[in-house]
Amino acid sequence: MSAQAVAGAGTLEGFLTANDRFKRAFGAWFWGSMILATVIHFAVFALWPEMTAKDVSYSDNPLQAIELPPEIEIPPPPQAIQRPAMPVVATDVNVSEDITIAPTTFADNPVSSLPPPPSNEVTTARLEDAPVFTPFTVKPEMKNRDEVARALEREYPPLLRDAGIGGTVLVWFFIDENGRVVRTIVNQSSGHKALDDAALKVAQIAQFTPALNRDKRVPVWISLPITFTTR
Repeated sequence: MSAQAVAGAGTLEGFLTANDRFKRAFGAWFWGSMILATVIHFAVFALWPEMTAKDVSYSDNPLQAIELPPEIEIPPPPQAIQRPAMPVVATDVNVSEDITIAPTTFADNPVSSLPPPPSNEVTTARLEDAPVFTPFTVKPEMKNRDEVARALEREYPPLLRDAGIGGTVLVWFFIDENGRVVRTIVNQSSGHKALDDAALKVAQIAQFTPALNRDKRVPVWISLPITFTTR
């Protein structure tokens, strides 16, 4: 080999890239990694503790025969109920048509010994105890609606109003003969105690015209809704 050829080989060796050098060293790296992996596998199998399979067998319990209860004898159905006999007008009874009734006089039944007639009137005190029905022909009408509307705004609980929570309270009003509200009771709650209490305060401000039964003023119980709404 001439000196020029040797010089050319040295020059080509200097122009090899990293990829070319990796390809030339691939055989050494491949067989070295294979030998290392084989050694590691043999070491793992040699040093790993012996593994045994867990017993997962099961045994069948013998079936036990049970004695069935004796058959129940069903009784026969009851006999049909006989229909009642149709009434028959008796024709062989003689009734005298000459029947006289003894006269009734006050001498035989003095007024002083008669019991007093039942009282149909219900006192105002008894009416005020609890809501009861009282007959009337003209219902009471609210006279101060504007004042009640202002009371609704004033008594509205601030926390519920700011939270946008409203509701309707159904209130019993006991109104006397002069149209004055004597007593108020919650008939149906709104679900919030604060609204119920505020509705009772508003109900005390209401004023009504008297209820009439024909031409007579009467005390009555009426039920009206009081609604709190946010604007």
